[in-house]
Amino acid sequence: MTPFTINSATAKDLSHLLAMIRELAEFERLTHELKVTAESLRAALFGERPVAAALLARVDGAPAGYAVYYHTFSTFVGRPGIFLDDIYVRPEFRKRGIGRALLEAVAKIGMEIGGGRFEWIALRWNENAFRFYRSLGAKVMDEWALLRMNNREVRNLVAAKVKVAA
Repeated sequence: MTPFTINSATAKDLSHLLAMIRELAEFERLTHELKVTAESLRAALFGERPVAAALLARVDGAPAGYAVYYHTFSTFVGRPGIFLDDIYVRPEFRKRGIGRALLEAVAKIGMEIGGGRFEWIALRWNENAFRFYRSLGAKVMDEWALLRMNNREVRNLVAAKVKVAA
């Protein structure tokens, strides 16, 4: 099997990241929710105040997969954590250990910051992903529900102008 490398993504990798984000959206049947642009991704990952980071896996120089993560904080453990927003390996590069290596690389980053948690979400229908994650020791947090407000809902909430006492 051809060896692979994993490195921090740079601004030069934007086109590769965007292409794989689109591939992931197609796989997850979520292209209707895809709003990312080169500009928004550049600002989020490489802008003046980055809010996330990415790792890029390559095989013989070809982009094979990626992971995007960001830092979190848990009041319960009183320490920072890592949230894995995306992980994706292109189909032709699967079954080579790239997905596991990407997860390990993000976990290591979490350990380096003294992280207390490493978390991510997965679509319930993706049974292969759940088997893989469980094989690594991940636990499904069935008692928790993911809640979301998209841009319109956030604007409506802010427009309500709730007064907070000082």
